[in-house]
Amino acid sequence: MLYLWHQIDYKMEKIFVVIMAGGAGSRFWPRSKSSMPKQFLDIAGTGRTLFQMTFDRFRGICPPEHCFVVTSNDYRELVAAQLPELHSSQILLEPVRRNTAPCIAYACQRIRRIAPDASIIVAPSDHLIMQEQLFCRHINAGLAFIDANPSAIVTLGVKPRYAEPEYGYIQFQEKVRFGGTDNLYKVKTFVEKPSPEMADVFVDSGEFLWNAGIYIWKLPTILTAFERWLGDVDALFRSGAQYYGTDREQAFINKIYPDCRSISVDFGIMEYADSVYVLSADIGWSDLETWSALYSAVRKDADANATNGDSIALYDTRNCLVDVPDGKIAILEGLDGYIVVDTPDTLLVCRREHEQQLQQFVDDVRSKKGIQFV
Repeated sequence: MLYLWHQIDYKMEKIFVVIMAGGAGSRFWPRSKSSMPKQFLDIAGTGRTLFQMTFDRFRGICPPEHCFVVTSNDYRELVAAQLPELHSSQILLEPVRRNTAPCIAYACQRIRRIAPDASIIVAPSDHLIMQEQLFCRHINAGLAFIDANPSAIVTLGVKPRYAEPEYGYIQFQEKVRFGGTDNLYKVKTFVEKPSPEMADVFVDSGEFLWNAGIYIWKLPTILTAFERWLGDVDALFRSGAQYYGTDREQAFINKIYPDCRSISVDFGIMEYADSVYVLSADIGWSDLETWSALYSAVRKDADANATNGDSIALYDTRNCLVDVPDGKIAILEGLDGYIVVDTPDTLLVCRREHEQQLQQFVDDVRSKKGIQFV
């Protein structure tokens, strides 16, 4: 049963944020490599990395000490260097990658030791959000909704700008009346990465939103969901309840993680959960899966060129994305519709329409030149 909203005085000490920062980000090669994935890069030319920008947008929502980062053991030093305000206990280390459900289960068990009735926001670390004030308003609306309806799960969805088969989609149903919020809907279903043909159908129907991968829930609610729909994952992480927050935690995590199946929270829980709601949020969002997605999200000049670098000169060039290190002069003439990315050891020049071949390029470089280049 839903309860109509009334003004709620949030207790910030009850709000926690989980940032997922363990991805390899290989689709932004050659800028993004296994040793420096895209979340730790200033890929949008803002002066802050995507990871830092993710942390920054939650500063007014919860105390910094209530932010937990789940990342690969390989990236511990990167996380600590980019967010020195974090205590080492706020960096949760995965010995192997197991998708989003296990990392969320881990973080929730850790938070359970601190605040069993916490409100939790889960967010990826590698997405771009241009309208950050509006984003915060939507997050606060979601927090208000789960305070009034503790069994509910809220996610953020974005109106599709085009048919993108690499994104997840959320089909929504009736609008839900909730205080002054007019963009909240009951979720009908989640669909992960449809075929290009189905993506066209979804966008044309007007009944689907892009899945931004951002979730808001009460801790008891998500723990119950894990127990019900991902019992094997839940049992693994619950088995070490006595270790969380102690000097034996990491050894326990290192032991159980390889035995945990790899599954996303969308597949494992969201597709089955009953009380899921979506806030339609026009927040300038992109998950930056590809260079073309970055091109679509950032500002362009009068010739539709998007550039990142302080010494780029373009002549008779249009519809291009050019990424060159600061201090390096780049002169391009006569190009139309290209991706040009220069790094200290690699130069990529590729037609934007052929970007789907990027993984093949990476595989070829790995086999012919070695893993140090990828």
